[in-house]
Amino acid sequence: MPILITTQTLDRKEAVRRINMIAGRDMRGMADEYEISVWKNGHENKGWAGLVIERYLGLPQNSRQAPDFGTWELKVVPLRPDSGGKLRVKESMAITMLEPAEVLASTFEDSHLYDKLRSMVVVSRVYESPQELHSTLHAAAEFDLDNRKIREQVARDYETIRTKIRHSGIDSVTGDLGELVQARTKGRGHGSRTRAFYARTKFVAHILNLQKLALMPRVLPARHEQEFDRESV
Repeated sequence: MPILITTQTLDRKEAVRRINMIAGRDMRGMADEYEISVWKNGHENKGWAGLVIERYLGLPQNSRQAPDFGTWELKVVPLRPDSGGKLRVKESMAITMLEPAEVLASTFEDSHLYDKLRSMVVVSRVYESPQELHSTLHAAAEFDLDNRKIREQVARDYETIRTKIRHSGIDSVTGDLGELVQARTKGRGHGSRTRAFYARTKFVAHILNLQKLALMPRVLPARHEQEFDRESV
C-alpha cells in the first residue's frame, strides 16, 4: 500500500528506492488497482503510467509546471526490446510545455525546461503492445544536469529554439532543431499548434544508463592516468 504524502516533498533517493522495490510488477495491473483509466474515449491516456507511480508514492495528481515533488521531477518512459532482445528507448520523452512568451523572456537557467531537468527521477517500463494489456516496471534512475558538457549542450539547444522563435515565430520551430532537446507539436492531429520540449531518445537512453552519449567526457582507468598525462604535455 502507498504511503500518503501530505505535502509534495519526498526525498529523491527514497523515491527511487521505493520504486525499485516493485521492479518487475505489472503496471497495467497497478492501474486497475488504483482505478486509473488507461483508455479514455477510445484513446490511450498517455499519462497513465506516471499516474500509477504518483499514486504508489502517495502524490496527488499535478498538472503544474513546477517539479512534481517540490525539488525533483518524475517522468515515466517506455522501453521495448529490439530484434536481439536488448531494451531500447521507444520514444522521446516529453519534458515540459513550450510557452513562447516564457521562453523569449527567460534564459535557460531561468526556464521551465531547466527547472524540470535539473533534478529528475526517470522510471522505465517495458512496452509490450498497443493494447497496453501488460507493462512491466523496469527501473528508476536519478538524473541531474551536473555534467558540464551535457548541460551546455542542452543550453545550446534551448538557445537555438529560442532564437528561432524570436526571429521567425513559434510556427517556424520544427523537431529537427536541437541535439539533445527538441521542440515539437504536442497533442493529437497534424493541425496541433501546441508545442513542448522533448528529450531525444539518445538523451533518454543516457539518463536511464542504457547508453552513454558520445559527448560524455572520456574516463580513463587509473592505471593509465599518468601515461595520459605524459602524452598530453
